[in-house]
Amino acid sequence: MSVKSCDKLEKSMVELTVEVSAGDFEAAVEKAYKKQRGQIRMPGFRPGKAPRKMIERAYGEGVFYEEAVNIILPDAYAEAVKEQELEVVGYPKVELLNVGKEGFSFKATVAVYPEVTLGQYKGLEAPKSEVHVTGEDVENHLKSMADRNSRLVDQDRASEMGDIVNIDFKGFLNGTPFEGGDGANFDLTLGSGQFVPGFEEQVAGMKAGDERDIDITFPEDYHAELAGKAVVFHVKANAVKVKEIPALDDEFAMDVSEFDTLDELKEDVRKKLTEQREEAVKQEFENVLMDKVAAGLQADVPDDMIENRAHGFVEGFARQLAGQGMTVEQYVQMTGSSEEALLEQAMEPAKQQVLLDLAVSAIIKAENIEVSDEEVAAEFQRQADQVKMDVETLKKYMEEAVVKEQLLRNKAIAVVADSAVAVKPEIKAEEETPEAPAEEPPAEEAPKPKRTRKKKAAAESPAEEKAEEKTEG
Repeated sequence: MSVKSCDKLEKSMVELTVEVSAGDFEAAVEKAYKKQRGQIRMPGFRPGKAPRKMIERAYGEGVFYEEAVNIILPDAYAEAVKEQELEVVGYPKVELLNVGKEGFSFKATVAVYPEVTLGQYKGLEAPKSEVHVTGEDVENHLKSMADRNSRLVDQDRASEMGDIVNIDFKGFLNGTPFEGGDGANFDLTLGSGQFVPGFEEQVAGMKAGDERDIDITFPEDYHAELAGKAVVFHVKANAVKVKEIPALDDEFAMDVSEFDTLDELKEDVRKKLTEQREEAVKQEFENVLMDKVAAGLQADVPDDMIENRAHGFVEGFARQLAGQGMTVEQYVQMTGSSEEALLEQAMEPAKQQVLLDLAVSAIIKAENIEVSDEEVAAEFQRQADQVKMDVETLKKYMEEAVVKEQLLRNKAIAVVADSAVAVKPEIKAEEETPEAPAEEPPAEEAPKPKRTRKKKAAAESPAEEKAEEKTEG
């Protein structure tokens, strides 16, 4: 293998022209013959026993060339990349130039890591809010805790708005069941707006054991084929329930925490809310700063880097949906979107994330930032303590390289944040101090960029909250 040329193109692309010698290509052709001879039938020979020359005379001397190229090209390309010391960031686009007994040559065009020039990254200015936790904040949090620890109590009466009714239902269009129109043992909170307009209002008044046909006309702007159509749902009420929320007292504190009194629990809630809000404010401060660093970056970013990151966002979003029991296909059908639209939505955040990554890497290089083995070990221990798991078990789920990369990233961001100037944010109407993540974070509607730091563990999911509910009788 020899590299005949290595030309730099726009957008951090490189074009390699590579030649493979006759001897190396002949060795690849022999491998291709041995691999494929069993599939070739020749009169007078058992399968796999026909000599190579006879097969070439019968089918042409290039009969094994395609497979030979497939065998040797990946290694030849890898050697060329190594020889030219290229840091590739995508898959190459390969064009064969010529193939024959004398060998073969090809052209490979591939994206490489761009040259990066940092702008200002020290002494930047960004708004930073002060953190306040009021008594009302504490009370609201306690009410949320009480709601999560509520139990469902069966009611022997007609359902009312606000009740939870467990129902079986089946939808019919012109007397025929339609796809996606049925469900069993579904807990419907009347007034929640979970179903199409008019459905919940007609379930109100049903008692456990009641069955009823409900006439519904789907809205004209409904995303599926049912838009504007009149259907009938046959509904059976299995149970009518109400939430029984515990009183906020010392007994509640003992039930939900390690504390003996409500006052102790309140103090702990205040402390944790303060810590969460301080972390939220800190992360927002850092995010604004890093966005400024990224904006001042000079780099000819290849399209492949952005597209690869966008695909990564969409794949991550697909995993989120899978965790909720939904596929991407179902999601785009429900939202009237498309997989192409999802990818397009991910392109801009992907570009921003790529610029952030380039900025962080450039700062690490400029500041000669390193992470010691002791720091990695300490981080493993910290995370193991956080999830109440021993370190060796945690290492089965988390690679050391990932932990080291995050520590390097955190140090780079700290260089920017520690030298920055915090200013008071502009006061806007009805603006509030940034709060900790909501108790029930809404599902993402489209792929989002990763933040510059790892996020705190998410609050309990709706599924986890549901598991905490207790049903009586």
